[in-house]
Amino acid sequence: MELFFKYLQYEKRYSPHTLTSYHTDLGQFAQYLEQVYQITDPAEAGHTIIRSWILTLVQNNIKPRSINRKIACLRSYYRFLLAEQRIEANPMLRIKAPKVSKKLPAFVPEEPFNTLLDTFTFEENFEGQRDRLILELLYGTGIRLAELIGIADGDISLRAKTVRVLGKGNKERIIPINDSLLSCIEVYQKHKKSEFPDNNSEKLLVTNKARPLYPKFIYRVVKKYISLITTSQNNSPHVLRHSFATHLLNKGADLNAIKDLLGHSSLAATQVYTHNSIEKLKSIFEKAHPKA
Repeated sequence: MELFFKYLQYEKRYSPHTLTSYHTDLGQFAQYLEQVYQITDPAEAGHTIIRSWILTLVQNNIKPRSINRKIACLRSYYRFLLAEQRIEANPMLRIKAPKVSKKLPAFVPEEPFNTLLDTFTFEENFEGQRDRLILELLYGTGIRLAELIGIADGDISLRAKTVRVLGKGNKERIIPINDSLLSCIEVYQKHKKSEFPDNNSEKLLVTNKARPLYPKFIYRVVKKYISLITTSQNNSPHVLRHSFATHLLNKGADLNAIKDLLGHSSLAATQVYTHNSIEKLKSIFEKAHPKA
């Protein structure tokens, strides 16, 4: 199992978040094998035993999306064992994943959110300008939470008006930034330099103690401001990524361009946003067309 995780980390370059999830999933499976079947090596488990574990997860009301992630973990694991010649046949070939109902990505309304960014009085100090920059970067570039945390001062090019981010699988991409966001970065950097003149951190965004930001911190900031314009409970940083894509698509942006901006590996992952746009088109049609 440890060889498998090293393979995922160094060869497949999986993200730390995925590695943590797979550690948990494979650990739970190994525990189940030992407790129920007295099997200490997962390589000995056949498809019937694997299926019994999945059935147990279903009976324990584990969400289909979580079960599918666990199945994906086992698929990767048994493919690895097959490649390493630890097993003669892959038992996962006979395992089907449960169907997951597709949810439309949640997003914040365009006008209220832009009004918030343009008219809300963020405090003219380090904390206030940092909060504003968090919101502006997430919405203005569509980057992921981990990508935001990873941005270094050197990743911002004021001259080229771009930001460099490191996405999933350590894939680097360059994202354009507009003049408004550029101004926010410059103002924040001035406050940061004044607040921490001796700061040696390479990261762009830091805490009040000049340490790199962490996920819970950003969650709190995003929730604080989004709750001012919507009562929706879905106010995570990822909602701003969905909003970025949805609002671009509503304005007529090319789907392939949005795919590249988001860092998706395939167009299939980006196409989910077309459903939100179709719903908007339906609404316009019903209000405007005489035969609607």
